[in-house]
Amino acid sequence: MTSLPLISVDPDARGRRPAMPPCHLADLDLPGRQALVTELGEPAFRAKQVSNHYFGRLVRDPAQMTDLPAATRERLAGTLLPTLLTPVRELACDDGATRKALWRLHDGSLVESVLMGYPDRVTVCISSQAGCGMACPFCATGQAGLTRNLSTAEIVDQAVYLAGVAASGAVAGSPPRLSHVVFMGMGEPLANYSRVVAAIRRLVAPAPEGLGLSQRHITVSTVGLVPAIRRLASEDLSVTLALSLHAPDDELRDELVPVNQRWKVSEVLDAAWDYADTTGRRVSIEYAMIKDVNDQPWRADLLGRLLAGKLAHVNLIPLNPTPGSRWDASPKPVEREFVRRLRDAGVSTTVRDTRGREIDGACGQLAAAEDRDSDPRAATA
Repeated sequence: MTSLPLISVDPDARGRRPAMPPCHLADLDLPGRQALVTELGEPAFRAKQVSNHYFGRLVRDPAQMTDLPAATRERLAGTLLPTLLTPVRELACDDGATRKALWRLHDGSLVESVLMGYPDRVTVCISSQAGCGMACPFCATGQAGLTRNLSTAEIVDQAVYLAGVAASGAVAGSPPRLSHVVFMGMGEPLANYSRVVAAIRRLVAPAPEGLGLSQRHITVSTVGLVPAIRRLASEDLSVTLALSLHAPDDELRDELVPVNQRWKVSEVLDAAWDYADTTGRRVSIEYAMIKDVNDQPWRADLLGRLLAGKLAHVNLIPLNPTPGSRWDASPKPVEREFVRRLRDAGVSTTVRDTRGREIDGACGQLAAAEDRDSDPRAATA
């Protein structure tokens, strides 16, 4: 069994909260934005105008907000739309259908987002934390540890920025409109619960309140924080829950997903089934296929027994190994046998389309590469 990691604490940092970014209109509901605008001495309806530019037109450049008085454009935009994400790297592969963005936040933290274009939809994968505290050993983000939670607006701004990329027509062969958002980037979304739920409400509210996406096109991933799963079920949201299971037995899951030492497989699945019963939404069971670790036929059979008859779908993920990692992807014949056994048990199963291997596509890989490149010690290592 792997114990939860001990995290060293800087004595000078005790009691010190991470510096959060400046307030952005996406942090506020429309009345809150109106109150902020009136504090500037402007009429309240200016908040709606700026919000329409940001969420409706995907515009943040004051020069393009021609319905605002020229004398106040810069001040309004500067107050309501402070810069939250500064692009560090933007890489593309799959003939431009997959684009990964690495952002630097106001405090120097790095986070990642991925845009994926398909013939019938455009999906973005966004981060909810800088780093992650869940310590899953096969995940690049988990290896880096947690820096801080993202603000609501830092989460939303990733989706809005990439919605603008889609709207520009840059993703050939895909619709020019963002339609799906998955919280599967850096971080454990349910460990930043209140801001993630607020971000979801911004993403699904119609403009000018928000981006106007369908709740059913939002997916929230979790390693299995049971109290937060139950709380999410009470939010009156129709988002999909994705449970990162990765092992059907407690002995292995204690190692692969250390939070399993707190909430065992049976507890996590009970919470997931309660979520499905409450929302009517099928739960996605995420399962990274790791060579000689969790891909044995008997584990496929056990997983099949746990899921048979449940409102669930298994999403098998060919592992995208991180540099220097001892973990590797399962061979294709092993993967196919795993799929066969699950389907024979009556469990709906697919294998995730592998995207972004050429651009450090796995969660945390691009940020880790940037840290290595910017570390002066790396040049002499």
